[in-house]
Amino acid sequence: MSIKKTRLQHIVDCFSGKKIAVWGDFILDEYLYGTTRRISREAPVLVLSYKNTELYLGGAGNTLLNLKDLGADPLPVGVIGNDTAGRKIIKSLKSKGINTDYIVIDKDFTTPIKTRILAGEETAKKQQILRIDHEKKVPWTPLLEQKIRTHLENLAARAHALLISDYNYHVVREDMFQAALPYYKKSNIPVTLDSRFRILNFKGITALTPNEPEVEQALQTEINDNTSELEKIGSAILKKTTASAVLITRGSKGMALFEKNKPVTYIPIHGTTDIVDVTGAGDTVISVFTLALTCGTSFKEAASLSNFAGGVVVMKKGTATLTPEELKEAIVS
Repeated sequence: MSIKKTRLQHIVDCFSGKKIAVWGDFILDEYLYGTTRRISREAPVLVLSYKNTELYLGGAGNTLLNLKDLGADPLPVGVIGNDTAGRKIIKSLKSKGINTDYIVIDKDFTTPIKTRILAGEETAKKQQILRIDHEKKVPWTPLLEQKIRTHLENLAARAHALLISDYNYHVVREDMFQAALPYYKKSNIPVTLDSRFRILNFKGITALTPNEPEVEQALQTEINDNTSELEKIGSAILKKTTASAVLITRGSKGMALFEKNKPVTYIPIHGTTDIVDVTGAGDTVISVFTLALTCGTSFKEAASLSNFAGGVVVMKKGTATLTPEELKEAIVS
């Protein structure tokens, strides 16, 4: 795949100010750090001496941060609870200059929290020893449903793209997606999907960016480095979702782009295969891919840019983002 580097850099310059509606699940990621020195007398468990807590935006929140750091104007659409976690999410978004007008606060909903407990000796690297998920499905009511439907319809006249970030808390519903989709198609606005467990449920999507385990789970099969099986699966997902493109991310093996009536495009990984951390890399990929589409690119150009971006963030620890300058540097390196 030969694409001029100057062309890709020009596309990155186009990201600035793009309004991207992000419909999805907003989660608070909580990290509790401590040191361990002994076993409890009460039970055969470690005693943790608490040190500090760090809070981060999780779920669709990381996609918002990626878009913001790339120069875009993300517009989150979703539901949070009228609770401490929800207020922390709103405060964090506002501190980043992200509009929260389209987030609905519902008193009957509990904002999802993922609490990770990390421990180790004083001078040692802390390891995760436990994760506690506080999670509930959205308690849909006619009023709540109408608010989200109205937000999605209104944003079709304002946004340059709709990005769906689905972590299966059912803030994103298939029937609401089908009701909103015509508004975006009428305006020729791309609609992209990143879904953990329901990639086949959103028919008519412009493009989706699943990873290999997600497509294997969706079709109940295994790829196992089998190119013919990968191509069969990619073609099946393209057909089942009636999407225009499917970009399958493959970790150290790069990416595979499937388009209607076109041969598969294989994109080798950018940079080294000695990856530091893949956490959140999928959020970076779909953020860059979506932004590129709003700039009138081909799917191959969007995929190429996403590959460069993914190669940057996997070399950073934890959930990471990148800047336009970092992306442009990766293109020419």
